[in-house]
Amino acid sequence: MALSIIESCVNCYACEPLCPSDAISMGERHFRIDAKACTECDGDYADPQCASICPIEGAILDASGQAINPPGSLTGIPPHRLDAVEAEIRAR
Repeated sequence: MALSIIESCVNCYACEPLCPSDAISMGERHFRIDAKACTECDGDYADPQCASICPIEGAILDASGQAINPPGSLTGIPPHRLDAVEAEIRAR
């Protein structure tokens, strides 16, 4: 059980102080999660805190490589509607 942060991380520091297991630290280019220390917040919170606060959708992956904060998770816009909504915004 472990999460990972990928290179799309912008080093905003939002996740690091929220980690109850102190598994998040700065790597060479972006934050990283120590797989041995990560508990996915099991026993502390219902959802992984890093993913719940991360402003970069898709930057945090579960052990199978799936984004746990996928497109639409922060905006509330379903992924299948994202292109249409972005086009509508640009048209304004």
